[in-house]
Amino acid sequence: MPATMLRSRPSRVITVITAFALAQPVVSSVSAQRGAPSADQVAEVKAKYTKREVRIPMRDGAQLFTSIYVPRDASRPYAIMMSRTPYGVAPYGDTAFKASLGPSKRFQDEGFIFVYQDTRGRYMSDGTYAFMTPHIEKKTGPKDVDESSDTYDTIEWLLKNVTPNNGRVGTWGISAPGFFTAAGMVDAHPALKAASPQAPLIDWYQGDDRHHNGALTLAQTFNFLSNFDRPRPGPVTNYGPSPRPTTQDGYKYFMDMGPVEEGSQKVLKNQAVFWNAIMDHPDYDEFWKKRSLQAHLKDIKPAVLFVGGWYDAEDPLGPLEGNRAMDRMSAGTKKTLVMGPWAHGDWSRGDNASFGPMKWGQNTGPFYRDSIEFPFFMCHLHDKCGPELAKAIVFETGANRWHRYDAWPPKAATARTIYLNTDNRLTWEPPTAASSFDSYVSDPKKAVPYTTATSFGYYRQYTIDDQRFAATRPDVVVFQTEPLSEPLTIAGPIKISLRASTSGTDADYIVKVIDVFPDDTPDSASAVAGVRLGGYQQLVKGDVMRARWRKGYEKPIAMVPNEPTVIDFALQDVFHTLKPGHRLMVQVQSTWFPLIDRNPQTFVPNIYKAKASDFRPATMRIHHSKSLPSSLTFGVLPSDAPMVP
Repeated sequence: MPATMLRSRPSRVITVITAFALAQPVVSSVSAQRGAPSADQVAEVKAKYTKREVRIPMRDGAQLFTSIYVPRDASRPYAIMMSRTPYGVAPYGDTAFKASLGPSKRFQDEGFIFVYQDTRGRYMSDGTYAFMTPHIEKKTGPKDVDESSDTYDTIEWLLKNVTPNNGRVGTWGISAPGFFTAAGMVDAHPALKAASPQAPLIDWYQGDDRHHNGALTLAQTFNFLSNFDRPRPGPVTNYGPSPRPTTQDGYKYFMDMGPVEEGSQKVLKNQAVFWNAIMDHPDYDEFWKKRSLQAHLKDIKPAVLFVGGWYDAEDPLGPLEGNRAMDRMSAGTKKTLVMGPWAHGDWSRGDNASFGPMKWGQNTGPFYRDSIEFPFFMCHLHDKCGPELAKAIVFETGANRWHRYDAWPPKAATARTIYLNTDNRLTWEPPTAASSFDSYVSDPKKAVPYTTATSFGYYRQYTIDDQRFAATRPDVVVFQTEPLSEPLTIAGPIKISLRASTSGTDADYIVKVIDVFPDDTPDSASAVAGVRLGGYQQLVKGDVMRARWRKGYEKPIAMVPNEPTVIDFALQDVFHTLKPGHRLMVQVQSTWFPLIDRNPQTFVPNIYKAKASDFRPATMRIHHSKSLPSSLTFGVLPSDAPMVP
């Protein structure tokens, strides 16, 4: 990897997607990732590859529809690159060709056998589709099937029936296809030599897609499942358009919906099976536990390339927690974690020189595709190996440069604790006041929005949005440092420890970590015309903790009115530098709508089944006294921290 790329400054790209745009799968096919296909692109693929469509039998008799593209030049053997997807392998028909093949154009030009498969129960494949298919650790017969066995059986068939292959297989996928990639690494076929789960779903309760720490991601989940969770009428090539709202005002739409289950059924009419399951399983019970993949990532044999984005609004947990799980249970596996300044799947397309108003100073997408992804597969599938990839290749936002480390978080990061304090201060010294707190009234009927963007409730750029709109609200409390005199680099997860109380019996606590730009930041610093970065409050990371699960997700426990309690949780990892002159800010609030469903603030056994009368205002207190300190703890990386070459 060139040292200039590792140290050079990056740039950026704006992506705005409305909720119902996200109801269509974000990554439905490789050609969709790269824009509308052209006739010339299709002709190029057709000139170099043949195509066949087959139904591959699984051990239980189900047949999975599979498209296979083989180079016309049969003078040498080729490795197989396979992607399994629930989003369809269109275009269908032996004479209908994709506009591009593989993770990037480099793969298509190099020459591989490309395989695309409709997963079980989707589009043209047999069987019943299962969201986050539970892994069966001990299979006792041919009826015990999961994504691991389907991947294994597919590879076995391909090796025997598709020529000329070299006996090696690589898998890749983004989002849900990333889950199938990760699940296929478990108990893998010996020919599976390399796998790249990119933004893989890994736990739909704790932090991917459907929930944040058990709290429902209302807009994104409702919009996605209202389209994707419809009954399967049989083999179909197109499930049709998603239902469309009559308004683009997502805040109003979901507020008018009222209590989640009661209101949603007016639209879904009990037709969305998995949505109904969510409504029936609010706690972390066996339904969710058996869909969690990280516990199964042990003794993984293929080399692994985890990929994710710091600004991924859908599946930020998967690559980070998958990487951690393998550190514990598959320590001997060749593995690299890549985290860049990207939204969901953006690394697979475009230059990615910016995101929202933030410039990176370099084209981060091509760097990843050409200097990391392509060499990874070429090494493990064709023995064409350059310098070994580091265990962590991560982009430092703020300072805008790539780093290589032998572990993530970097070993040189040291834990520091910063405290919420009196007079809206953030201080490195703990509070000394005998009694001190900030209070606000949280009203679920006047919830704090998570963005000011106009969209149907789901705007994936919120992960980097200006938070000034929230800082001025009376139901948001703000703490910040003085302007920094030297850089502050945060690396890894951010541990939150609040001492909080409510006049109600349940509450949500949203904590947002923010980089406040100096007022004199020039307008030219922004990548978006009209967006001024002077005083910009850039969201670095934020998340929610529902107080009912403060002692564990399995069993909800009501809060005692006005009694301070400990609310501990973690914000997912960041790698961000606040420059001198910037301030570190923390905002605390109790609604984040409609990103997260509303807590009625009155304890009920199941929030989704709450009645309108259960939603009541409550007075929240965030304590910051000597005996009741509230704090954040995170890794701080010195500017001279060593990297691997």
